[in-house]
Amino acid sequence: MAKMTKGQFMNALSETLGVPKKTATTAWDKLVEMAYREVRASGEFSLPGLGKLVKKSRAARMGRNPATGATINIPAKTVVKFRVAKQVKDAVL
Repeated sequence: MAKMTKGQFMNALSETLGVPKKTATTAWDKLVEMAYREVRASGEFSLPGLGKLVKKSRAARMGRNPATGATINIPAKTVVKFRVAKQVKDAVL
């Protein structure tokens, strides 16, 4: 399967765990909430064997409008990145 929807993912998760779909959905939603809360509070959230969500500050920089060629100022901002674990790279690549 190339791309899973949330419903397909929840069905597969519930079948794998042998629990009702509602239980699997609730567990997944709680995990996601916990990840958001931890990244907001400490700046990172680790999923052992999968990777890590990391909050980073991006500096202000100059950019260019491709349509007009005019230079523009891109303000500084905070972004969230996902770093893939080494185990995933070894298993997939």
